[in-house]
Amino acid sequence: MSKQRGFIALMSAIVISVLLLAITLSLGFSGFFTRFNILDSESKERSSALAEACGDTAILNLAQGLTTLGSVVVGAGSCNIISFTPNIKTQACVNKAVTNLEITVDSSFNILSWQEVPNFSPNIPATCP
Repeated sequence: MSKQRGFIALMSAIVISVLLLAITLSLGFSGFFTRFNILDSESKERSSALAEACGDTAILNLAQGLTTLGSVVVGAGSCNIISFTPNIKTQACVNKAVTNLEITVDSSFNILSWQEVPNFSPNIPATCP
């Protein structure tokens, strides 16, 4: 009879140890993956800021009569002016986080709309890697 009590105590200790180990591992992995979620969020904020800076530059260029397409260097990053007609389209990528902006201005360079779009039309190729 006393041998069975020892067996039950040993099995209980093993089961409790496995449960505690599982809880510890799940908490450790959730912290690990939270770090990547924060990094992705920061990358999206940076790409959004770059695309907006590119949009501001495109509006300034349009007001000066320039319609040069291509890459614009902003600080340590860069973005792309993709189109001026019919709307200004800019794109920025940071760590695979992409922001596509479509900006509509009138003839007096007043901003009528400024919105992020998921994709540009199919005839405009993506410039992000």
